Amino acid sequence: MYHHSGSVAQQAAGSTAGVLDPRGKDRAEAMLFQRCTWCGTAMYHRLLCPVCQGGDLRTERSEGLGTVRHSTVLHRNTPAARNVSLIEMAEGFVVRGRVMGPPIGIHGGDRVRLSTAEDPVRGEPVFQLVDEPFRAWT
Repeated sequence: MYHHSGSVAQQAAGSTAGVLDPRGKDRAEAMLFQRCTWCGTAMYHRLLCPVCQGGDLRTERSEGLGTVRHSTVLHRNTPAARNVSLIEMAEGFVVRGRVMGPPIGIHGGDRVRLSTAEDPVRGEPVFQLVDEPFRAWT
């Protein structure tokens, strides 16, 4: 995974590795991702396209809607259990993040919406469930 360590001036100049949108403090935080201009593949935090190995990537804003692909509960390095989930975003890329709610209640196929683009402690996106789970009713 690529971790950007450039200066603030480079990030403000339009770096493709940014997570938060540097424009406009009045808008809600947004997740940015890259799309290959040659083959159209969407990706998150990459230097090269994983499909065609192209380096010509453009930055786009995600709508913030996605589906939980996989979720697991972790009990280490934290006082309480927390979940770590793989979220497939509507734009076609997959991102690792945390879904708010009881860790045992988050399952594959649940629809989520971006809540915060970056968790201040772990530095990963935080999502919330779009629909309340009605698993007890089915």
